[in-house]
Amino acid sequence: MAAWARWCYRHRLVVVVLWLGALLGLGAAGSTAGTAYTQVLSLPDTDSQRAHDLMTKAFPERSGDTDTVVWKTDAGSSVRDAAVRDRVEPALRRIAALDGVGGVASPYATGPRAAAQVSADGRIAYAQVTFVRQADEIPEEQIERVVDTAHAAAREGLQVEAGGQAVARTLEPSAGTPEAVGVAAAAVVLFLALGSLFAMLLPIVTAVFAVGTGVLATMLLSHVTDVPEVAPLLGSLIGLGVGIDYALFIVTRHRRGILRGLEPQESAVQAVNTSGRAVLFAGGTVCVALAGMLVMNLRFLDGVVIAASLTVLLGVLAAVTLLPALLGVLGVRVLSRRQRRALAASGPEPEEPGGLTARWSAFVRRRPRTVGVLALAVMVALAVPFLSLRLGATDQGTHQESTTTRQAYDLLAEGFGPGFNGPLQVVVDQRDPGATAELVERIRATEGVARVRQDPPAPPAPPSHVADTTVIEVVPTGSPQSEETGRLIDRLRGDVLPEAGADAHVGGVTAVSKDFAAVTADRLPYFVGAVVVLGFLLLLLAFRSLVVPLTAALMNLIATAASFGVLVAVFQWGWGGELLGLGEAGPLTALLPVVMLALLFGLSTDYQVFLVSRMHEEWAHTHDNARAVRVGLAETGRVINCAALTVICVCAVFTAFSAFPGRPAFVLSGDTEGAMAGIGLAAAVALDAFVLRTALVPAAMHLIGRANWWLPARLDRRLPHLAVEPKEAEPPAPEDLEVLVAAALGTPRPPVSPASPGPRGPAGAGGSHGVNPYGAAHAYEARNGARDLSGEAAKPLPPYDGQGPATPYGPYRPGRRTAPGARPSGVPGPRAPGIPGYRRAARGPGAPREDDAPMAGDTPMESAAPGPYGPVVHGFIITPDGDPIHSVTLTLLSKGGSQLDRVSSLADGSYILVAPAPGVYLLAAAAPGYASKARHIMLGDGPLTYDLELVEAVGGGVNAVT
Repeated sequence: MAAWARWCYRHRLVVVVLWLGALLGLGAAGSTAGTAYTQVLSLPDTDSQRAHDLMTKAFPERSGDTDTVVWKTDAGSSVRDAAVRDRVEPALRRIAALDGVGGVASPYATGPRAAAQVSADGRIAYAQVTFVRQADEIPEEQIERVVDTAHAAAREGLQVEAGGQAVARTLEPSAGTPEAVGVAAAAVVLFLALGSLFAMLLPIVTAVFAVGTGVLATMLLSHVTDVPEVAPLLGSLIGLGVGIDYALFIVTRHRRGILRGLEPQESAVQAVNTSGRAVLFAGGTVCVALAGMLVMNLRFLDGVVIAASLTVLLGVLAAVTLLPALLGVLGVRVLSRRQRRALAASGPEPEEPGGLTARWSAFVRRRPRTVGVLALAVMVALAVPFLSLRLGATDQGTHQESTTTRQAYDLLAEGFGPGFNGPLQVVVDQRDPGATAELVERIRATEGVARVRQDPPAPPAPPSHVADTTVIEVVPTGSPQSEETGRLIDRLRGDVLPEAGADAHVGGVTAVSKDFAAVTADRLPYFVGAVVVLGFLLLLLAFRSLVVPLTAALMNLIATAASFGVLVAVFQWGWGGELLGLGEAGPLTALLPVVMLALLFGLSTDYQVFLVSRMHEEWAHTHDNARAVRVGLAETGRVINCAALTVICVCAVFTAFSAFPGRPAFVLSGDTEGAMAGIGLAAAVALDAFVLRTALVPAAMHLIGRANWWLPARLDRRLPHLAVEPKEAEPPAPEDLEVLVAAALGTPRPPVSPASPGPRGPAGAGGSHGVNPYGAAHAYEARNGARDLSGEAAKPLPPYDGQGPATPYGPYRPGRRTAPGARPSGVPGPRAPGIPGYRRAARGPGAPREDDAPMAGDTPMESAAPGPYGPVVHGFIITPDGDPIHSVTLTLLSKGGSQLDRVSSLADGSYILVAPAPGVYLLAAAAPGYASKARHIMLGDGPLTYDLELVEAVGGGVNAVT
């Protein structure tokens, strides 16, 4: 990853041109080829599908979607009045002549069937408009012409509305508008969070390139495979969310690297090599969650999986290729002006994270039980309504009251009963007319049936196979989405039709919706199980732990229950429906759990990977669980919350966008299904990011302790290695020690250019940046010609002899508890942690506070290795004459150069530093007016007393003898 990121950074113009070429090329190809989206919902082996197949075979001209045109007159008049008839009847004839319309059944025709299309009071009538194709296959332009023609007949005292599945499609917003508004909303959030215009543009540009190429590629794929029309919309939704998240994660790490002293190139390489690896893995988990929809065995979802997965993969590719190139274009301008001025004036920021998230992380460390219990209580309370979940189909009675579909729905319910909006079709396949008549009487006597009408075959002289099929229209007493109608369907299928001995099937839109809900409910456990198991295995490989993936799986399920609890309360119970501008309460759409769970599991796993990858990185360096959890949360909490806010903004726009400007609507163009998806996903992301990942997960990991990272040795040997973070750097060679010490202590020597030779050659080619934690720009020349800040020749660093007894390069004599120069036995030193009277050394300016110390609990020893006090080093800083030196900055570093602890000596010269585990460490000391000193020390499972003598500085030299 590092080499790849460095290549993209250096060849940034080539990378940008390639992405631009791909976007423009796909756009040209897509505009030429057009689209071939499909919208056929097939439910094999269901009763409603068999009814539909019989209808299509027997009456092909009636197999298309049937919508209604409804009109109502004022009190004192009738729809049969000549004035009303003269306006409506010509409009119906014009509708019948439009393209795509198979026929219009007018109430002004002769016969009993036409007379039944007028209400009992004569004020409401309807006409049935039958299209030649199903609603999802009808071009939107044809539907709009029907609606416009119907509305043109309205006048004062005559209300004309249109309703039905096809008409509802005209309420959808124009393509691209929600996406554009969502991007604008996300840009505002990013600008407020990052404080820089250029930094804000980076995630936006990266996500736009990914979504643009993904949508255009989906358009081309629609010509070679079945892709539903909703696939690009869902692909855009998740593409914008993850694309911005991935880029933001890398940009935040890059900005932090620059602020801590890295050159822009090395910072970008390090960001991609660390956060970029997590992005690659997170993108894979999202694709796995999306692929889980294939378990549902609903073929129309295959295209959704293809479109969404393709957009996610392109988002990952853009984050690790286009983003480093854009970082190269911007350089240090990725920081705000204020940050650039502060960096120039004060130098690099300390390694330890600060700010609100760091303080919250320290609070969680101190009160893990309290935080965990409160977070869990919130999630459980929100999940309670989930126990009342009911899947079904929302009818147009849940649309906004201002929409034509809702107005038509209300008029039909007023004139003909609520069940008229969702009639059932009993399709009978038999020759005996007497048996059919008997079946009609049985159905009419069934509880829950308002009226029954038998339709004769449409052709005047039908073939023999048509004569075998009869359609019985059944109007329930309840509305299409009511539980009463669902019980009626079960009663017809389970009792009435079998007892009559008829080969009959119950179909219609309401029956299809019920069957779809049943199929979804039956297969949903397999879908959830597949996603959870696959996610568990991926996290197991990534973090080499059993507890981490178990925690992630449990948190995903908790987030799911809580988010669906919110949906049940809002849409099924109707809490806050009026405030949000929603329609009547009803069941949740059956398709919603499938789509929402796939997106939620993917995004939740993303946040888990972002959070735990940083924790695991710190754990690999220190083996201190408390520090790993605290640092991981402190450094990723802000970016996770910011990423969640951008996703919430995108979901809110998709939810709140309305085709009716100026009206207070919080639904997607009156579409309740869109509102459910938007509100549900926004609630899920908010709960996941702000409650689970910020509070419950870190609290649980603090309570679990070192067991978070446990993996049986036998399983560890057999599992393939899939590292989310790069391997820890090898310890520096003896000849590079002086460079490491100078960088760690901030010795005042001028930085050399990246091309200058370091201890092992030019930077960027295995040179000084390989051992310098602050990058090539802060490499220090330790050879002849080096000068200090005053311009005088710098004192050369003494050579390393490699013979010290307590070094990683020479023998260590067992039993010796102190290194040369340590305080003799019997001389008191600072008390070890946990001993009464112990005082923590004061921190210097910019150093971590006591709350940020690498502790697991009330003392630094709770996460240390076994022993009386754990691995610590303590002692006094003195002059050669034995006088104490205060305000000495002491730093404990790992072999790879990572800072583990940092303190300032007290007035009596005492200090104490805490190590995460026994091992070899670098102890460095620096004080104004004194020569800096560094020593390698070896810590066991107890405290090590180690005194240091500092001499007055001469020429600003560094004593790096070990």
